[in-house]
Amino acid sequence: MNPSSKLIEAVAVALELTGTVLSEAAVRVMADDLSRYPEYQVLVALTRCRRECKGRMTISDVLSRLDDGRPGVEEAWAMAPKGESDTCVWTDEMSQAMSAAHDLLDRGDEIAARMAFKECYQRLCQSARDRCTPVSWSVSLGWDAQGREPVIRAALERGRLTAQQATVYLPNFEATEVLEPPAEVKALADRMSQS
Repeated sequence: MNPSSKLIEAVAVALELTGTVLSEAAVRVMADDLSRYPEYQVLVALTRCRRECKGRMTISDVLSRLDDGRPGVEEAWAMAPKGESDTCVWTDEMSQAMSAAHDLLDRGDEIAARMAFKECYQRLCQSARDRCTPVSWSVSLGWDAQGREPVIRAALERGRLTAQQATVYLPNFEATEVLEPPAEVKALADRMSQS
């Protein structure tokens, strides 16, 4: 995929503002590598690089700042269910990483479980990003029926579930309760329309 002139210019500006000197050909290759990802995500990541990088900017600096909708590792660990009573809304990567930590949690070693989860989750997210796989959210129902609604409503408000999905898990929920998309979804739609 050929990078747009907007992307090439954004890469060049970010490189210049971080004091990174590259040849025109190298800038083009970096922009070409980044063009595999949604342009609005790359532009946001480049803005973050301009503000956050202290010294030479690398492509990994940009990739580490791509916001593809997957939570960071600490947030993902906090969201993951720690017992069978917990309901959660999680990504495929969170689910797979939790499988790696499950036995350790059962043995009561939460520190080792957290470390195993983090390592596995980061590897899975990077692999998904490298393949440009979009984030996929699903619900894992715990047996505590009282704890389901707040988790599902929070996911709905953050744009991680649709109103139709919520009605499947919350029998008394009506899709008409959600009239406006969440602010995060609106901001993302605005960024996409400006690209």
